[in-house]
Amino acid sequence: MRKLDQGITMRIGTAEHDSTFTTQGMALREVFLNAGIGGPIDIVEARFASTENARKLEEGGIDFGFMASNWIGRALRGEAPFSEPLDLRMVAPMNAGPMYFITRADSSIETMSDLRGKRVSVGPEHSGTRQHAHSILGALGIGFEDFTPLFMDFAEGAQALAHGEIDAQLQCPYPNKVMNALDAETDLRVIGLSEAELAVVMAASPVYQRTVMRKGSLRALNADALQPAVLNVLVTHARADEEMVAQATRAIVDHARDLELLNPLFAGLPELFEPLRSWGAAAFTFEGVDLHPGAIRAYQEAGLLT
Repeated sequence: MRKLDQGITMRIGTAEHDSTFTTQGMALREVFLNAGIGGPIDIVEARFASTENARKLEEGGIDFGFMASNWIGRALRGEAPFSEPLDLRMVAPMNAGPMYFITRADSSIETMSDLRGKRVSVGPEHSGTRQHAHSILGALGIGFEDFTPLFMDFAEGAQALAHGEIDAQLQCPYPNKVMNALDAETDLRVIGLSEAELAVVMAASPVYQRTVMRKGSLRALNADALQPAVLNVLVTHARADEEMVAQATRAIVDHARDLELLNPLFAGLPELFEPLRSWGAAAFTFEGVDLHPGAIRAYQEAGLLT
């Protein structure tokens, strides 16, 4: 194993301050530092999360970036909102997070259809959250013209909902600091999907999988709620140093249980690696975005790939 240059700073792109990607990035930094990988490690916040991280990887502004898996194929192909193809490579899964709409407990909103005509925070305008809102609601026949979309980040949207300035907000995943605080101070309701609605959403987009938000995991959950979940991943650029990627990937695999303890968003991370044993590298190939050679080597050395 080649020793990495201790004078070079590793940069991890996340999302806005106190976001789920940022808190996960901080846990990842702790694991990397404890594993003795490279020199200083910077957490680089990004208001537009996935899309901004993809562009920063192409520009060389970061070494690794958190992304929702629904964006990586678009980035590779140069589809909107990207103006040119970006040569990304997969590193590792980070978590499968539910995408869910919340409203105040005293609201008349009971179902997804009830969002029509309401004021709904769908994330910053060029964010992955907005794209999820478009995909999920669009699959259910609800267009942005059917309600008033408000382009707020998680913290802004949460405060607006708490003060009654909006009617609903798209949140993801759980747990996260913003949702914890909002749930503690405001009586809320999580809007669940029916089995039929979830099937329609999953059929419309392969990036979603079925998950259940369990009763009691939030004050706002007085019953189990079916939701679509999206796989969030750590990506890099094709030109990234193979040894750096290999060491980072191996640290994630070897310390997956430590990451679970550091941040509950990593709960279930060890199980997310198991498909490699059955499907090989194709398990982590999303919409044509292949594993980086360094990641492949790390998974082989860990006995997850043959």
